[in-house]
Amino acid sequence: MLTIEVSAPATSANLGPGYDSFGLALDLCDNITAVLHDEPVDLNNCVTVSGEGEGQLPTTSDHLIHRVATTILRDRGIDVGDRLTLDCVNAIPQSRGMGSSAASVVAGISVADVISEHFDLPKPTAQDKLRWAIRFEGHPDNAAPALFGGVSVSWVDGEGQPVSASLPVHPSITTVLIVPDTCLDTQFARDLLPEFIPHEDAAANSACAGLLVHAIGNDPSLLFEATVDRLHQEYRRSAMPESLARVDALRDAGLAAVVSGAGPTVAVLGTEVDLLARCEEVLAGDESRMIAASIADSGVVVTSTPN
Repeated sequence: MLTIEVSAPATSANLGPGYDSFGLALDLCDNITAVLHDEPVDLNNCVTVSGEGEGQLPTTSDHLIHRVATTILRDRGIDVGDRLTLDCVNAIPQSRGMGSSAASVVAGISVADVISEHFDLPKPTAQDKLRWAIRFEGHPDNAAPALFGGVSVSWVDGEGQPVSASLPVHPSITTVLIVPDTCLDTQFARDLLPEFIPHEDAAANSACAGLLVHAIGNDPSLLFEATVDRLHQEYRRSAMPESLARVDALRDAGLAAVVSGAGPTVAVLGTEVDLLARCEEVLAGDESRMIAASIADSGVVVTSTPN
């Protein structure tokens, strides 16, 4: 038997102007214990889930982590799908724009990585892992920080391969997540975006995206100006009016608030020691959960123990 422990972080993508490219890892993690058994297990009852998603996520081999791990292993010539169990203790809210699916995908990749090593297969590169993550996740903006931590910018190169670069992060930057009870399907949110946007908006977003790189790494006092978006947030207002109202209120108070990923969670970036208190003051009476979180230096963390 082989026991594998994985801690996979929440992520926040876009960060305002960095649509489908910018993302950051948060010190809010799902913790998974995978066990590779010597004998077959019941695939209709091979996953336990507690915390976020309990009673909603599948407890069969259809669970995303199980599916990712076993698919990658089969592609590498190892079929152990009927011997793998998972115990998932989740802290990342589901379908809230906080990268819960990306966390599951990188957890599955990590489980497959350890089992592959157990069978003496070559260790995959960081590029291999990012490519696998995009296969299941679809976009690198959440997958890259979930894998590598910190703040990243991701893109697709001329050969159609996903690439990611890590950005320096100013140590004073912290975040607050405003997490409503409502969920939002990512594809539904994407479908609200227009096929074309005005050249003026594209130019403005380019400027803000460039400024965001500088603000995150060198001058956090520019975070407010750097998180202005004209590509996606306003087009999605009809799907999450309460979230955009929170963004409006927080920005009116001078706080760098953005929609986290596809929403409906709102992320606030800042350097204030009392950032959470400031958000609570601005949104007084709002019943959404407010979570103070730091930017995580590390992405997914893995340990394994032969039993």
